[in-house]
Amino acid sequence: MTELRKLAAAFVLIFAVIGAALAGPVNINTADAETISAELQGVGISKAIAIVEYRKLHGPFKTADDLALVKGIGARTVEINRKNILVDSPASRSK
Repeated sequence: MTELRKLAAAFVLIFAVIGAALAGPVNINTADAETISAELQGVGISKAIAIVEYRKLHGPFKTADDLALVKGIGARTVEINRKNILVDSPASRSK
């Protein structure tokens, strides 16, 4: 039975790594809560809803660091996801 548990643990670890690698860029100013929670590590649906609500109340995020202004989102979460956090459109980056 212990070998089976070890094998199961290995599969869980492999799928966790694959899942992290498959996370993709998400524009936190335009994405819905489901998309945000699916694409950002450590951001479940409750935190994603808080991000969308914060955006509605305070306007668009200017930088990825602004995400830490949302209750429940810390600087560590921002750092883990920095490469996948977008705040503008590709068209506006070329200006």
